[in-house]
Amino acid sequence: MSKMLVVLIVFVTSFGFSQDLQGNFAERSRKPLLKINVKKMGPYFGLQQGKYLVPEVGVERKWKRVRLLNSVTHAAHMGFNYNFKYKVLGYDAGYWVKPHRIGLTYGANLFFRTNFDRGKIGLAPVVGFKFWLLHLQTGYHFMMRPKDFETNTFFISLRIGIINDRDIDFKRKKKG
Repeated sequence: MSKMLVVLIVFVTSFGFSQDLQGNFAERSRKPLLKINVKKMGPYFGLQQGKYLVPEVGVERKWKRVRLLNSVTHAAHMGFNYNFKYKVLGYDAGYWVKPHRIGLTYGANLFFRTNFDRGKIGLAPVVGFKFWLLHLQTGYHFMMRPKDFETNTFFISLRIGIINDRDIDFKRKKKG
């Protein structure tokens, strides 16, 4: 009889606690006590290899909300490259996202290429892998008549980013 009474008490109290889990307690536990946002900015230097080896220089801005799980990093960049052998200048502006702490980056670049006689505008979807300061990306430059002048269509790029500006925001959860 006493065992049955203990089981009944445990059942009733756990049922009441589970109702609280579905209510306010669950809402409070989903929100972190401290929100940490990090913004980084700095130049990058890299090499793009396709049919031609092309040096790259630019600037990149990254921002992310630091979380234990599902940490997502976003970045935007602008830069230029130059093919010295064939005198082709290129400008790139793009965006990429890294949806997990460890994994691939996905993005796209808008680009402009010119041989100082004609110009081409296009879009390049890119997939990459970011580790420490290095970012390895591969993609394809979609443009009209790419054979008009000497430029990379399918490429792989390795960039090193140098962070010279870092801003960290801490926001505490309001009690209430």
